[in-house]
Amino acid sequence: MKAAPLSLDQKESLRILARQCGFDACGITTTAPLLEEEERYRQWLAEGRQGEMQWLERNTGKRLDPGKLMPGARSVICLIHNYQAEQEIHTGYKIARYAYGEDYHFVLKEKMRPILQWLEKQGSTIHRAFTDSAPLMERALAARAGLGWIGKNSLLLNRDGGSWFFLAEILTDLDIPPDEGGMRDYCGGCVQCITACPTQAITEARVLDARRCISYLTIELNKEKPIPADLAGQYQDWIFGCDICQEVCPWNREVKPNSEARFQPTFRLMDLRKQDWEEMDEGQFRNIFKKSALMRSGWKGLQRNIAALKGEERKGRPG
Repeated sequence: MKAAPLSLDQKESLRILARQCGFDACGITTTAPLLEEEERYRQWLAEGRQGEMQWLERNTGKRLDPGKLMPGARSVICLIHNYQAEQEIHTGYKIARYAYGEDYHFVLKEKMRPILQWLEKQGSTIHRAFTDSAPLMERALAARAGLGWIGKNSLLLNRDGGSWFFLAEILTDLDIPPDEGGMRDYCGGCVQCITACPTQAITEARVLDARRCISYLTIELNKEKPIPADLAGQYQDWIFGCDICQEVCPWNREVKPNSEARFQPTFRLMDLRKQDWEEMDEGQFRNIFKKSALMRSGWKGLQRNIAALKGEERKGRPG
């Protein structure tokens, strides 16, 4: 028997629960296809801008139509969680702020459990939580749910949280009143993210060529391949990810730091210096970063990135 649509009071209870779970915002949209995204996304893929990220080419139908990802689902609960750090960490080399603490995939999944339990009590029989872990167009869905707008750097922007936040979603068979109408674009004439990118990865407003993006080069590019020689000297001490386009964004200037203990940097991370990164062996890397998103790059990828910064790959001496 299908559960009755949720009332506005139940929807408000859901928002309150999301806040209690540590999320900064909660928006609701339907599982209707993202028709407005299809042409743009397919063109982006056709131009090869995804680089080696073949998973972006798979399940395109599901990616553009979340209802196909989980048949029977009617609503998408979109969640935002702040990860802004108290301050930038200076360890000689730079890593993206989202990786300062524990891997967000595990932390956010745990934080969503009470919401899943609440959905069951409301009559949901089909529900599943996602954290950048399925073919979902997270930013487009969150924008449709009223949580922000797509900035010129292709990230979701929010007037309160800038872009220093993680996205998470829950698909459910409950019929939850959607948040009608997205947030308008507040980027205006600003192009700071475009001009600040040292590798010119943002080719035009809202178009990212991943093949030139420092985050892609330091994380997603096959670890057995060197950083392209014409880009290796441009990524300004970043060895895992990059925050440049976020750091220059005016909407990120006043974002308050997150209060989640598991997203705070460890003392071992803060104590690292360039020599420590360079001399770190694989065992030390795994010991320090066993709960970190840096495991995605791995020790081998990290050493490749450091070697590129030092010019060793370009001299034919891979790290």
